[in-house]
Parts: sequence; C-alpha cells; structure tokens
Amino acid sequence: MANLDLESNQLTVLHLATFFEELKAGARHVVAGAGATKRGYFSPREEEATGELLVSYWHARNALFDLITTLRRAPALPGVNQDRAFLIGFAAALLLVDAARFLREAVEARPLVKRKLNEPISAFGVPAGVYDTIQKSLLSARHGWHLYYSVKYFEEHKRSLEERAEEQNWADLLSIIHRLRHQLDVPIAQFASAKLSMRSRRIKGHVKHTLFGRALFGLQKLMGTLVADKYLRLGHQPALPPGIAAEIQGRLRPGDVLAVRKEYALTNYFLPGYWPHVALYLGPVDMLPRLGFSDRQGALEPQWRHLQETSRNAGVVIESMRDGVQLRSLTSPFGADSIVVLRPRLVASDVTEALSRSLNHHGKPYDFSFDFTRSDRLVCTEVVYRAYDGIGTVQMPLIQRMGRPTLSGNDLIGMAVTGEAFEPVAVYAPMFSSQVARGDEARQLIRQAQKIEPPEN
Repeated sequence: MANLDLESNQLTVLHLATFFEELKAGARHVVAGAGATKRGYFSPREEEATGELLVSYWHARNALFDLITTLRRAPALPGVNQDRAFLIGFAAALLLVDAARFLREAVEARPLVKRKLNEPISAFGVPAGVYDTIQKSLLSARHGWHLYYSVKYFEEHKRSLEERAEEQNWADLLSIIHRLRHQLDVPIAQFASAKLSMRSRRIKGHVKHTLFGRALFGLQKLMGTLVADKYLRLGHQPALPPGIAAEIQGRLRPGDVLAVRKEYALTNYFLPGYWPHVALYLGPVDMLPRLGFSDRQGALEPQWRHLQETSRNAGVVIESMRDGVQLRSLTSPFGADSIVVLRPRLVASDVTEALSRSLNHHGKPYDFSFDFTRSDRLVCTEVVYRAYDGIGTVQMPLIQRMGRPTLSGNDLIGMAVTGEAFEPVAVYAPMFSSQVARGDEARQLIRQAQKIEPPEN
C-alpha cells in the first residue's frame, strides 16, 4: 500500500505544480484587468473571477496539506521509498511557499483585492480571512524553521537523491525542487544558530535522531501549524466497521454512487455538505469487460493488473481524488466514517452505458477549480455527472454557484431523497445510528444529517 500511496502522492504533486502555474497566469490576468482598484468596487464579472481564483487556490492548498499528512509513516519505509517520500513532501512544501509568495507579490499593494480574498465563499467551503491567514504563515519565522532540516537534508543528500531520481523516474519531482528551492533562501537565513539548537533539542523526543526523521517531522509540523487542530486528528483512521462494510458491499450493484464522509479530514471542512465526496461503483473486477473495459485495457494495464490481484472480490470504483480520476479498490470509499449508497433509477443497459462513459475520463487530473464547463479535469461529482446525465430518463441540472454551473455531493443526495434520478439504498452514519438504515429510515437519517451545520472556520 505504501508504494501505491507514494505513486498517488507523486502524481498529485505533479498535477498541482502544473495547476499552480495556470493559477498564477490567471491571477496575473485578474489583477492586471481589475478596474476595481481605480473604480473602488468590483463589477460582477471581476468579483466572479476573483472568487474563482480564491476557490482554486484554497482547495489546491488543502490538497497539499492533506498529502503531507499521509507521509507520517515515511520513516518506516525502506530506503528507496524514504527518498521518494522526502522528495514528494519537500516539493509539496515548496509549492505551498511559492504560491503564497506569488499571491503576496500580486496582491499586497491592492487593498481592495486583498479584502475580496479575505471574504468567505460558503458555497465552496472557503472560510473568511484566507489571504491574511496565508500571509501570516508565510512571514512566520516559526513556520520557516520547520523547513530548516528539510533543506539541510536535501543539501547533504543532493547527489544521491538526484541519482536515485534519475533511476526511478522521479526527475519531475526534482525539477520542481530545483525551480522553487530559492524560495526558502531568505527565511532560512534569518534563523540564529542558537535558536535552531534550542528548537532542535525539542524535537529529539518526537522523532528518530536522524536528519531524515527531523526533516519529515518539520514538514509535518509545518502542515500542523497551518491548519487549525479542530480540522485534523492525525491518529484517526477512517474506516467502516467490518460488519457494516460487508453489509454495504452485499447490497451494492454496478452503477451505484457512494457518497462518503471522513471525520477530521480537510476534504470535509472545506467542501459543503455532510457527505462531500462521491465515487462511482463499477462492480467486481471480472465484470469490467462487459462495460467495454477490454477496449481500454492496454492503456490501463498497470492498474488492471493491480486490481485483478487485490480487488477481485472487493469490487472497483472510478473516483476523482487529488491525484485525478483513477480506478480504485472498493476499500477507497470504504475508508470513510459514514456512507450513503445512491442507486440510479435506470434499467441495466442504461447503467452499463453510463459506466462505459465514465471510463473515458480515466487518468484526467482533479479539477480544483470546480469548473463543469470543461471536461479535461474533473471533480468527484463530475465523474457521476458525465456518466449519467442524459442517460435514459436521468437529467442532472447543474446549479449556479459563484457564476458557474456545479454539482455537489449534497445536490446528488438531495436528488435521491426527492426521488429524482437516484434513490437512497443504504445509509450508515454512526453519529445518528449504529446500524445501516434503508428505505424511509434512510431518507429520514439523510435529512437529519444534512441539517448539521459545518464547523466554524
């Protein structure tokens, strides 16, 4: 599993490195064209463009935070994977620093734009004060210090890391690090050796007395200080209880939509709705050729082999997460604390057509901008939308949020509760019941959960 996690994390970093460059270009355009600075207020289109920038940046930033938390087991990995984990985490941290610095350079002299970037956008889970929070963290000596040992580790092992990266096809990670490494030169130079010595003694009780351990600990502490404690609980491992998972799995049919919630996860707190993430269930591995999977098997050969080896009994989903649209074992959505199973109100042949459609999007990046007007990048709910909309009697109207058409997990569940396109088959939400709910009981539980207010940011 560690190798698969690292593969996913590396892909996430590479996608986000490209995405942040696109975001910078968009930000330059927004700032350069903002007549609001002279006018004293934003036109509707300027306001939408600035909001789109904020939504994209906020969710991309949180994906990097979420990634770094997954590296906490890296010191236990074998040597080659330790190197890979370090390069992934260090590249992710550099992307965070670079994006924050760019935002400051582009916006700091424009008070009106700054104020706009501090406004909340509740429809996309963006809290108030984002710009100030980001800049405070950027200028904090404490936060810069957390990267000191990462820089030190990289410099001391630079040659061996470069050689291993060339052997293992990690050159793109090194390219990100070399391109952005200069962003840490100024803050690191500000720290006095005495202060570093004092702080280094403090961390010895937390990690192995190795430079690698200190480097990874620093990355973890950087993330932890940038995200409020109420958003994370590092010891929490979300997973459906075995009996519940078995019961849910026994009720699944190909084409079901699985809406899930993980407690103490950034993906909950910065996306609207009680069940913010969805996956599309394809069925057992040996059923996939019936969906036209065999026509695409060559392009998906590595995943196909892995799924055959590990998921024949568990089943497969197609799911868009931070590393993009991928085929995953059913254990992926089952790694959650609560779940809703939604079934399309379609005949079997229509479901097969929809699932075959979904495979056309495999391998595409995740869409941190939530832009349903383009299909080259997809958010999780867009996989469901592009699979089912227009199939049989299913119509999935998009809802305008911040001037753009969108579909949330909450929208999908709402359609099921009212009997539009889907119906709720089973619900497990331990906050409300220790058992799997079905039928009217499931609808009642869903309505109860949807009334839960999101935590204050």
